[in-house]
Amino acid sequence: MAKLEAFDGKVPQIAADAWAHQTAVVIGDVTLGARSSVWPMCVLRGDIHRIEIGAETNIQDGSILHVSHDSRFMPGGAPLIIHDAVTVGHQVVLHGCEIQDHCLVGIGARVLDRAVLKPRTMLGAGALVTPGQVLEGGYLWLGAPARRARPLTDTEQEYLDYVAANYVRLSAGYRAERVGAAH
Repeated sequence: MAKLEAFDGKVPQIAADAWAHQTAVVIGDVTLGARSSVWPMCVLRGDIHRIEIGAETNIQDGSILHVSHDSRFMPGGAPLIIHDAVTVGHQVVLHGCEIQDHCLVGIGARVLDRAVLKPRTMLGAGALVTPGQVLEGGYLWLGAPARRARPLTDTEQEYLDYVAANYVRLSAGYRAERVGAAH
């Protein structure tokens, strides 16, 4: 299991059937939902605000998740909220944003404070979602800053569900290997 660290009296809450690789670091006010997974070398730092990750969501290798604190520059701060069945690709940076159900955030993408990805959004590799930007669901978004490229095809819509479910299956295998090795 991941390195879990308390901060400021808050301890990460990991669902019993979730999985986080032993090289992942999860700090402070972080909740990881049912059947979700966090892969090698990820950092989830809920030290100055909360990180909530829903069910059946995967955070892939090398991703960094952080938040913004309450200040006169950002009243109320910016928590990081990731809903259900979301795929966060390798080396993604998510900072104080909201990713709604059945989204895919492509490899190396960056999503900044108070940005929102509406349900069924596909964000391309390397894209940048600027602070406060709202991406409409059902579309592929590309570039820096991210711009709506085109509607998702039926196959891409199916892929959003497939990839999330595949990571649920894959992480269950890793959990089983870890449990088997402990006996």
